[in-house]
Amino acid sequence: MLKQLRTDLRKLANPEKAKILSRFFKTGKGQYGEGDVFLGIKVPEQRRIAKKYPDLPLSEIEKLLHSKIHEERLVALLILIIQYGKAGDEGKKAIYDFYLNNTQRINNWDLVDLSAPNISGDYLIDKDRRILYKLANSESLWERRIAVMSTFAFIRKNDFEATLRIAEVLLIDRHDLIQKAVGWMLREVGKRDQNIEEAFLKKHYKAMPRTMLRYAIERFEEGKRRAYLKQG
Repeated sequence: MLKQLRTDLRKLANPEKAKILSRFFKTGKGQYGEGDVFLGIKVPEQRRIAKKYPDLPLSEIEKLLHSKIHEERLVALLILIIQYGKAGDEGKKAIYDFYLNNTQRINNWDLVDLSAPNISGDYLIDKDRRILYKLANSESLWERRIAVMSTFAFIRKNDFEATLRIAEVLLIDRHDLIQKAVGWMLREVGKRDQNIEEAFLKKHYKAMPRTMLRYAIERFEEGKRRAYLKQG
C-alpha cells in the first residue's frame, strides 16, 4: 500500500512547481526549511491521494512522516486527520500520542497549520492542556508553532484562555513564523470577541514584535490600526 501511494505521488510530480515551492518554503542552507524536498504537487491532489489510502497503518504513516519529501509528510498528516475524524476515544488517543511523538517530522509551517488544530488541538478541547505550555517553551520552532496553532481548535469553541496564555509565553519570540502565528490567533480571537483581543493588546502591544502586532490588528478599522502601530 505504501509503495503504491508513493508511486501515485510521483506520477503527479511537477519539477517546475517543485522549484517554486522550494523557494517559497525556504529550503536553502540556513533557512527554516533547509533540506526539505518538493515534488511539486498541489494540495488538492495530495488530499485526493490521502482519501485513496484512509486505512494506511500507523507504522506506514510513520515511514511517510520520516521522508525527506514534503508531500509525503503532508499526505501522512492528511491521512492521520482522516483517521482521527473516524476514530473512537481510544483511537483518537493513539493518534494524538503518535502525533506528539513525531513533532520533529512536522517540520514546516503548512504541515503544522494543517494538522495541529485538527489533531492535538481537537483532542485537548476537553482535557488538560499543560502539554501545550510545555511545547510553547520548546527550543523547537515547530513545537512552538504547534502549541499556538493547536489553540485554533479552542478559539472555534469561543475558548480563548489557552491562546492568550501561550501568546504571553511567545510574546517576544524572535522567529517570524511564531510572530505571524501568534498574531493570526489573536486576530481569530478578535473576530469572535474584539474586546478580549484589545484587552490583551493594551497590556502587551508595546512589547510585541511589529510582525505579530500587524497580524493581530489586520482586521481593525484603519484609524485604530494606525494608532496601535504608531504607539507600538
